[in-house]
Amino acid sequence: MASLPPSSISRGVVACSAGNHAQGVALSAKRLGCRAVICMPLATPSIKVNAVRAHGGETVEVRLFGNNYDEAAGEAKRLEREDGLAMIHPFDDEHVIAGQGTIGLEILKKCVSHPVDAIFVCCGGGGMLAGIATYVKQVRPNVQVFGVEAADAAGMTASLAAGEVVTLPSVGLFADGAAVKTIGSETFRLCQKYVDGMVTVDTDQICNAIKLAYNDARVILEPAGALAVAGLKKYIEENNISGSTFVAITSGANMDFNRLRVVSERADDSERTLQITIPETPGSFRAMYSKIWPRNVTEFSYRYESNQEANVFVSFQPLAHVENDFEEVMKDLNGNNFNCTDLTQNELAKTHIRHLAGGRSGAANERLFRFHFPESPGALQRFLEALNMKWNISLFHYRNYGDDFGRVLVGIQQNHGKECEGMNRFLQDLGYHYIEETENPAYAKFLRTKSSE
Repeated sequence: MASLPPSSISRGVVACSAGNHAQGVALSAKRLGCRAVICMPLATPSIKVNAVRAHGGETVEVRLFGNNYDEAAGEAKRLEREDGLAMIHPFDDEHVIAGQGTIGLEILKKCVSHPVDAIFVCCGGGGMLAGIATYVKQVRPNVQVFGVEAADAAGMTASLAAGEVVTLPSVGLFADGAAVKTIGSETFRLCQKYVDGMVTVDTDQICNAIKLAYNDARVILEPAGALAVAGLKKYIEENNISGSTFVAITSGANMDFNRLRVVSERADDSERTLQITIPETPGSFRAMYSKIWPRNVTEFSYRYESNQEANVFVSFQPLAHVENDFEEVMKDLNGNNFNCTDLTQNELAKTHIRHLAGGRSGAANERLFRFHFPESPGALQRFLEALNMKWNISLFHYRNYGDDFGRVLVGIQQNHGKECEGMNRFLQDLGYHYIEETENPAYAKFLRTKSSE
């Protein structure tokens, strides 16, 4: 912006961005004392919008427009055309590309006396990737440069494969800071010339990268900012690489707090999910669980369906030190007539079914309880052993959320209701805090069939 002629500064500037570029333009406009209109998609996380407003001043306007970057960019182009504002493009501009290329300068300066085998760079429109690759290949051409994109917004990957700029029909918005339908023509030219390859990663891999960055550096990256870490990890695993020095550029930490719930749910790449069919007979639930123990179970969902069989939704972490442990668990389950299906990569199951598994039931004489027990290794196993009773379990739901105590919802069938002395004595002897929810209206509306109410 400082290179613009005074006439352009006096008219003002316009930019479109979903993150860091918008903040840079806002700060520059404030320091130059010029008008700036910054267009951002309607779905932009509030932390990014607020940061732009904080960096800007009275002359900076944030305009939320469109459902994605490309629609917001259309509004920015209209303002450029109709109001005569100078466009500050977020990626397809030689000054912006050169500015982002200084990241490559910093990396190589830090590694003058150290080998660098490859640099992984997140890619949206391609400005950062083009700038870094262009600089690195001039100074140390033996260093490889890889771009990393979200699998549902892989515009550069598609364009390089086609040999021309490709416009994607749609883009996913999880990594919103890199969700661009059409990459830049200049960024494409430079990436085609200097980039060694592209890596695409899915939502689970991005979430796992956010977790890795937090565990290693206590930094919470936004999804787009974690792309390079996710791509580096995937590249190493797929190519079985060791002994090399790789650099991953973490390019953003504009994370809305409410998105951490999704990240936490999807970040554990060690978790495996199964659908298991068990016979609806006393003891079969505990017998099925014994085939998974001592592995850490993170989720159980079960609901009485019929007198013949029931379907259980289970998530657990296989033993890391045992080769092919997950496959052996499945083999053991199937060998004991607990037919199971791997749902680990099933997007419907992970996003929706895990929250809906079980549903309504007309189980007769059912009482519903919420139990709390201290969360620690083996706690669920001890809880299930304590539930070794003569009554049938008709509902069971457990999910490990990392709290200091576990929450379990249990439905128990017994004939005498609250007057059952044996049941009341069992609850007292169990030693766990519990709340009976049989009369809770939510139970009647969502977990009971109308005919059983």
